Amino acid sequence: MASEFDDDLTACAALVEKADPLRFRAAMAAPVAARHVLFPLYAFNVEVARAPWVTGEPMIAEMRLQWWRDALEEIAAGGPVRRHEVVTPLARVLEPADARVLDALVEARRADIETTPFEDTEDLLGYLDRTAAGLLWVAARRLGAGPGAEARVRSAGVAQGLASWFRAIPALEAAGKHPLPDGRPETVAELARGGLARLRQGRSDRSGIPAAAMLALAGTGHVLKRAASDPGAVARGELDPSPFRERIELAARAATGRW
Repeated sequence: MASEFDDDLTACAALVEKADPLRFRAAMAAPVAARHVLFPLYAFNVEVARAPWVTGEPMIAEMRLQWWRDALEEIAAGGPVRRHEVVTPLARVLEPADARVLDALVEARRADIETTPFEDTEDLLGYLDRTAAGLLWVAARRLGAGPGAEARVRSAGVAQGLASWFRAIPALEAAGKHPLPDGRPETVAELARGGLARLRQGRSDRSGIPAAAMLALAGTGHVLKRAASDPGAVARGELDPSPFRERIELAARAATGRW
């Protein structure tokens, strides 16, 4: 794989840097070759995640998500793929099975268009498995993880997704969403403890899982521990780790490979 970035990869990196700083720093902490995989994936995730939010018209949001599903279908089919600064480099790194996992991610994002709350905790966790965990699994798979690692990667991915979801609660509520099926403090704390258990499960055996794919987990444990001990911090928007702490953790995990 070439070490130089072309215009498309540079555009992907710039998009991630602006919209998803944690994943940008995680990619920059990974080996250069891994960035050719991570930046298109993370840029794809940015584009899909924001599609339901850039318009107040549900039909237009649906059309934006369908555009990405159509692009993934082209990639999965192995034929010509539309020219696009994210789709083009994404097509270079994905296999058909990866495209199908990402298609499930896009489909799950349809829930972001609606104001209907999740039915229950399992419904929320299923959404996180298809979105955050699906993205993490494709990143790990493209960087060398075998099928036996999927359950562990997805477990950690759900924990990561839950931490990000908790951090987004104030903004989601301000937008008129109902992000939690049950917002009582004791339920939030239980949900956070469950996330920590999933994170531990993912880390129980790191063998066969490329650390470069997992660096984006930095800060996940801190956020979930804070939510478990002080669930009110979720609604107050006080979960973010300090940038210094986050950078130190990321640097340490990149140096040791112990994500």
